[in-house]
Amino acid sequence: MNYPVTVCLLLLIFNIDTEAQKFTTTNAQKLVMTYEDSLQTGANLQKTVISGYGSAYYQRNFNLKQSVVTLERAVLFVGHQFSDKISFFSELELENAKVEGGVSNNAEISMEQVFLKFNLNAHQYIIGGLFTPRIGILNENHLPVNFNGVERPMVETLIIPATWRELGIGFYGNSEKIPFNYSIALMNGLEGQNFEHGTGIRDGRAEGDLASANNIAITAALQYFWKNFKFQVSGYSGGTVTLSPKGSDSVGLNSGAFGTSIYLGEADAQYEYRAWTVKALGVYISFPDAGKMNTVYGNNTATGMYGAFAEIAYNWLFKRQTRNLTKASLISFARFEALNMNSGIAANGEGIYDGTEKQTHLIIGFGYLPLPNVVIKADVRLMHTGPQNPALVVNPSPNALPYQQINQYLNIGIGYSF
Repeated sequence: MNYPVTVCLLLLIFNIDTEAQKFTTTNAQKLVMTYEDSLQTGANLQKTVISGYGSAYYQRNFNLKQSVVTLERAVLFVGHQFSDKISFFSELELENAKVEGGVSNNAEISMEQVFLKFNLNAHQYIIGGLFTPRIGILNENHLPVNFNGVERPMVETLIIPATWRELGIGFYGNSEKIPFNYSIALMNGLEGQNFEHGTGIRDGRAEGDLASANNIAITAALQYFWKNFKFQVSGYSGGTVTLSPKGSDSVGLNSGAFGTSIYLGEADAQYEYRAWTVKALGVYISFPDAGKMNTVYGNNTATGMYGAFAEIAYNWLFKRQTRNLTKASLISFARFEALNMNSGIAANGEGIYDGTEKQTHLIIGFGYLPLPNVVIKADVRLMHTGPQNPALVVNPSPNALPYQQINQYLNIGIGYSF
């Protein structure tokens, strides 16, 4: 999804402030503008805009000795500017190329955004509808040409669900005097009974599909720009029970707008200077009443989850870019990630620790962009996990292959945006 799709988009909307402009103009890997961004900034000459992005990849799992290739996603954006004050944004996504009735192939067709944007003034606006909250780096900036690696970062997929969108209303703005952006949004909460062991809070998202309005959530973010740095902190707090008060009481769960709450806190920093780009992110999720949820639904949800990563990248064609000889980029990068989806376990036997959910990932690779809107990528991911808990093994060896704590993946992919 493209909105709010890139940090560049937000900077161009708001940034009359010098420090924010400096951050974007010195960026070694320029964030790509799309026709949707032109609608967002008011730079387009047409009232109706068509845009989009997509990606495909090949992956080799060396432990299983299996390979897959798929059209990961194709996204079509349609937007319309009703007036200088009101605009419409929508995105339709198809994942894994083909959807057939009764066939489970992880394919889906879904709306990634449908919202109206109301400009209040030059520095503030309101959006209402289905949108992505400002949490982490990737959620607003997930075009395949704008992040390194064929796969999205594991931390921003398993801990912070990638392209996390919900129905609600959001308020966005920036300071007129200092390089400072802010946002706050109110949206539907998560469905705790859908949490699944091994996917964190990801399956609790409603994504606009008959989302319960019995519980709600609030999220907010602050961004600050200083020289070649961008800093952000964001948070989320929301209810996880959608039952009626009577139904909740009968199973021992707290109902209400923020009943049986879950909390997320995130901080990230980005540094860009000439050919170099450095990123770092940390996130923690606290779910104090996970034990109660596990007692009712048996989904073995953790009371605590964390993740962090650090990435460094270098654009080998940067000097040629500065001399206006080419718009191409050749970026090599390395990223180290650590996460644990069950760092906290509910007491009294209401949660079972799974060592396989404590993971580290080292990703090393490159991306070649012959043009800013097209990318060819390749990387190797080295994964290490904790040991498997025998109590959670449904099909033990020799019926199934013994679990291996170390694995390697080869990824090759392509991506585009327009």
